[in-house]
Amino acid sequence: MPSVAEILIPLALDSAYSYAVPAGLTLTVGDVVQIPLGPRETVGVVWGVRQSPSGSNLRPVTGRLDVPPLSGPLRELVDWLARYTLAPKGSALAMALRLPDEAAQSETVRIGVRASGKPPARPTAARLKVLAVAADGIMRGKSALAKEAGVSLSVVDGLIDDGALEATALAPEPVALPPDPDHARVPLSEAQGEAVRELIAMMNPAPPPGEPLEAFLLTDAGQGAVPAAAPPPSSPEPETAPFRAPTILLEGVTGSGKTEVYFEAVADCVRRGRQALILMPEIALTAQFLDRFAERFGVRPATWHSGIGGKRRERIRAGVAAGEIAVVVGARSALFLPFAKLGIVVVDEEHEAAYKQEDGVHYHARDMAVVRGRIENCPVVLASATPSIETRVNAERGRYRHIVLPERFGGRRLPDIAAIDMRSDKPERGSFIAPALIAAVRETVAAGDQALLFLNRRGYAPLTLCRACGHRYQCRNCSTWLVEHRFRKALVCHQCGYAERRPDSCSECGTFDNLTPCGPGVERIAEEVTALFPDKRIIVLSSDFPGGAERLRAELQTVAEGGCDIVIGTQLVAKGHNFPHLTLVGVLDADIGLTSGDPRAAERTFQLLQQVTGRAGRGEKPGRALVQTFQPEHPVIAALLSGDAARFYEEEIAAREAAGLPPFGRLAALIVSANEREVAEAHGQALARASEPPDGVMVLGPAEAPLALVRGRYRFRLLVKTERSVDLQSYLRDWIARGPKVRGNVKVAIDVDPQSFL
Repeated sequence: MPSVAEILIPLALDSAYSYAVPAGLTLTVGDVVQIPLGPRETVGVVWGVRQSPSGSNLRPVTGRLDVPPLSGPLRELVDWLARYTLAPKGSALAMALRLPDEAAQSETVRIGVRASGKPPARPTAARLKVLAVAADGIMRGKSALAKEAGVSLSVVDGLIDDGALEATALAPEPVALPPDPDHARVPLSEAQGEAVRELIAMMNPAPPPGEPLEAFLLTDAGQGAVPAAAPPPSSPEPETAPFRAPTILLEGVTGSGKTEVYFEAVADCVRRGRQALILMPEIALTAQFLDRFAERFGVRPATWHSGIGGKRRERIRAGVAAGEIAVVVGARSALFLPFAKLGIVVVDEEHEAAYKQEDGVHYHARDMAVVRGRIENCPVVLASATPSIETRVNAERGRYRHIVLPERFGGRRLPDIAAIDMRSDKPERGSFIAPALIAAVRETVAAGDQALLFLNRRGYAPLTLCRACGHRYQCRNCSTWLVEHRFRKALVCHQCGYAERRPDSCSECGTFDNLTPCGPGVERIAEEVTALFPDKRIIVLSSDFPGGAERLRAELQTVAEGGCDIVIGTQLVAKGHNFPHLTLVGVLDADIGLTSGDPRAAERTFQLLQQVTGRAGRGEKPGRALVQTFQPEHPVIAALLSGDAARFYEEEIAAREAAGLPPFGRLAALIVSANEREVAEAHGQALARASEPPDGVMVLGPAEAPLALVRGRYRFRLLVKTERSVDLQSYLRDWIARGPKVRGNVKVAIDVDPQSFL
């Protein structure tokens, strides 16, 4: 009986298609194949194979591709992700299936040169210098040889043309060398050593054979390496009980050394011959992290993010699938790499909103990391100084294990935090920095230390207004104000990227010299700081400055090395950076976000302020933070000032539970969009009429989205709120099935567990 293969195609399709397996071709589940689809050829993955007498009536599989098959755990993750997010299964597959790009097959060939023994036709002084360096017979790159000889590259090229140097193509540089888990064991504090012991004990069913667990630990007890304390006795599980790898919350105050703790867990994983994945929210800004990794393990890990392309991307995938690459540090998409023997997943800064993908398949990488850990039976470590409410509740209720580092490494104090009440201590007219903060900055830089001024707003001003006619500059494609970027001399939309030149006269009334910037951005703060401190070295850190990630890496390194006096930055400076010379943090407009309708507004504001104030005092000198606020009595600001994070979490968790909000209830958003406002609204209303919510389900809307127009499409939102026990996905599927059919340019996006309410 002929075989039939069920092929899942990486397109927005929710079911597999049946194809006949031609004679002589044997297929197994997970194979990547080429198939006809309409008039063209495409690729897919074998999701099942069966026998059928009607197989000969189907279009045949064209062939199997010579790429690693999709593993069982990865296929299970695709199925789980599609069920949970209600995304088409093919769209979920597209994130896990990355085929060789024909346009990216070429990789720059490295050329090595060495002396051939043949004399040059023209023995100039420069050429003789090159030949003297090359006389040792060592193969060097052309640029390296020219630099060592102190000549231009053209001199080396001339010697190659003469035959005095022979050129040979070198093998590509490896994408990642094997890390050495014992390269440089960092002395750990007593608290860190205890955390490592706890962590490794949780990760493994038993210590490594023949070697006690304490052999892996170091403590800084003043006498070098000292074995950690023996673990307390515990009741072992029955031998028949299978080991179930846990999810572990690693919580520690800023500067407590969480990274060093989970590095030891990664080292233990590598010793056992397993692979490790470290997820980070901002992969483009991790140069400092990669340097720390190299100091600990002797080499840098493989990195995976959108900036990695071409042949290198393929080589990383192949190395991961073959088990040759031991550690990958990546953005959320790294979660779908084909690991052969995944041994641990670390989600650094697990609370970060950047882990949620807001387009295409709406998934949260932290939650999917937990799912992949369960599927692969490997431990997942969620690290944060300010855990998300969901993670903290899971830890408190025993779903996750919990390890706490309550103090900074080396006994350093947390920064002293005080409020500047902007109602009484007002800045001068036209300024945005309070006199008390200006005095603190002056005192800090005079002592040779660094100060950071934090404002979570890019650009020069969030709004440009004409004083004559009141005209406000708005994006043509979105219902947002255009942000002035004075360095670029442009007005820019932060939603769609639309930009126009900042005009000299009002485009509405035509008057000159009446355009006024309203409100501050970091560029405007930089202008004010430059006027106040003209002789000081100032760096502005913002993700939209020219130069991209490379410029940011260089400037972050400059700050870390003490190469500037005053830093002005947006939220990217709050994410895990270690600035040892920074002793003062000034937060401008700490109330941003507290008045929004987002149910996570208080949590996110507290996390952001806690993280950014935690940049101070991480070196030898103590730190302090000053917070400019109009609401010093607000619970979030009060919790920050008192340092009582536990009380904030307790009150916020109680409020969430009383309101039935996540994690005590569930939310899903349906975003209806169309090119015409009336069409989007009508479809949203028809959807609402078909909702038929059962007990425990509430449907709100449709309501015009706060960002009503984005990229030329009008948006209406419906919000579903359910009790925790309700099968939300089944309800949504039934609702969509009986709802109005999507026609024309209407789109309906489903976001389970939404993080954004815009």
